[in-house]
Amino acid sequence: MMITAVMRKGIFPRRVPPCAARAVLCCVLVSALLSSCSRLGWGVLLWSAEDPPVPSGTVLPVYIRSSISRVWVVGIPEHYRGQGIDKMEIPLSRLELVGSKRAAQKWADAFSQYAGTYAETLQDGLPVRENPDNGSRRVYRLKIGEILKILEKVDGTPAVSTTGEPLPGGWFLVLAEDGTRGYCFSYRLRLFEHHGGKLAVETDARQEEDPDLDRLLEKTWSPESYGTMVNNRRVVLEDLAEHWGFFPGSETGTARIFTSDLDRTFTYTGIRSEGGRSWRFEGSSLRMNLRSDTLLAVQYTEPGGALRTLLFVSLPMDVDDIMIQENARRDELFRLVYDTGPVYMSNNYGILSFTAQGVFTWTGNDLLVPAIVPPDTPTGTISMDLFLSPAMQERYTGAFSLRFDGPGGEAARFMYALDSRGLRLEHVPDTSLEGNMVRRRSSSPMVLYFFPTEL
Repeated sequence: MMITAVMRKGIFPRRVPPCAARAVLCCVLVSALLSSCSRLGWGVLLWSAEDPPVPSGTVLPVYIRSSISRVWVVGIPEHYRGQGIDKMEIPLSRLELVGSKRAAQKWADAFSQYAGTYAETLQDGLPVRENPDNGSRRVYRLKIGEILKILEKVDGTPAVSTTGEPLPGGWFLVLAEDGTRGYCFSYRLRLFEHHGGKLAVETDARQEEDPDLDRLLEKTWSPESYGTMVNNRRVVLEDLAEHWGFFPGSETGTARIFTSDLDRTFTYTGIRSEGGRSWRFEGSSLRMNLRSDTLLAVQYTEPGGALRTLLFVSLPMDVDDIMIQENARRDELFRLVYDTGPVYMSNNYGILSFTAQGVFTWTGNDLLVPAIVPPDTPTGTISMDLFLSPAMQERYTGAFSLRFDGPGGEAARFMYALDSRGLRLEHVPDTSLEGNMVRRRSSSPMVLYFFPTEL
């Protein structure tokens, strides 16, 4: 409407086409706007400008926000102006629009501690995360030598090394060169000060995307034996409690292989693709190949030159959750034994009683000492830690260990069956066990009969 009114007043000659007149007038209006004093408000520069060399933390008047060009048009402080230019463009991500000049100055004062602080990335693939937590979603993957702007230091979940030791450093809210904001732990960052002018960046701004590697690094990789436990439903809690696994160490530049017979770390500078869902850890002999979405082969060279390959799996749930489920299963089995008793008597083998907490007392078992139970140790705890082979499941309900108190911590293992008459136990010698599974009966089985009673 404004353009039409101006045209009607005869500012443009009649020979100028209306479309050209509109274009010229738009330029006139934009120029007038930029030369006027009207403002959107005041903001604080987050990332220093190169030309003119305005340092981060400077309070600037803001005139225009362009969503198309993704820039702010801001005023240049008088002592940074040159050649009569008093305005410049700033990428949207590099300025915080605050409001009034007073509010902007207050914001700048709070920001002053880190206004001139930047960081150089010392490790390829270092992640910037959505929250200050190593388990949080990755929003950006840094390239070695890339520059970040430090915005503030924040509280977060302490970062730990692959060996479980706390890492030195802290979490920072950072701004990447492309405008991405997120949180990065400082262990693999080199912090430095910069106060305007050209900021040297030694490498390309963004590492090539590798979705397979990203998904791999986000998963927890456990030894293949853990997967076998879960698939066969024969969980060894003591093994799971060790939290063995392969830890790529993208936060620290140190990978770790931690299994029942190996604990070794590898320091590297980056993870590079070799194609075919294979990667090498630069600066080390370590390599890995994703054989399927849930199976990872890890290879390294031993001191003698031999190659060793280990397999790791991504479990369907967290190891701690698997342990919770297994403990619940064991508690349910024990509850049946307790509810049927909890006190059992045998004419030949004494009295066996249980508390609700899984503590047992066994007296009068002299006939079993010392071949099956230790002497002078009537108390201990029951553990439903054994499994039956399919053949044994036809005769028995389950199997458990009675771990006696005392310095030796000796255990007597039994298969058991519960029925209307009571509790039937059969001793399980070591020769009948394969791991935590009862495979077979003894050649001379010792069977004990107990009946529920009240003391």
